[in-house]
Amino acid sequence: MDIVDVMDQADLGQDRGAFFGSIQSTLSHLLWGDLLWMSRLDTGSPATKVSPLQSAQAFVTKEDWRAERLLCDGRIATWAKGLDPEALKGDLTWIYSFDTVKVTKPLGYVITHFFNHQTHHRGQVHAMLTAAGQAAPVSDLSYLPEEL
Repeated sequence: MDIVDVMDQADLGQDRGAFFGSIQSTLSHLLWGDLLWMSRLDTGSPATKVSPLQSAQAFVTKEDWRAERLLCDGRIATWAKGLDPEALKGDLTWIYSFDTVKVTKPLGYVITHFFNHQTHHRGQVHAMLTAAGQAAPVSDLSYLPEEL
């Protein structure tokens, strides 16, 4: 998050040719996805009212994004710490996005997708930061903080 803080809004919003265009739009979609999945995984998390087509514009400033990102990360950490390993053997059922299609998938598979979605878009942001001349964050496990 520190790198986002030091970049100006124009640089974050510049189209860099990624799927969602800019760093800001990609971060917005990623946070939107996390909020959506947390509303399905953790019944205490509120559902997002933003449609999938508007996900890249859900958080248009770094200040809006940062405030909600911090709250969401806290919810994810609390949820993950309280996850019962036995629950991973069960299923999760939800209504797909803003549709009426009911979906049921194994919970372990859903959680894997949840984190893979983050990884995919964080990789895009990393590439855009590098292309923008920024020092992208280190992601090697041996260099991460001991306590997360």
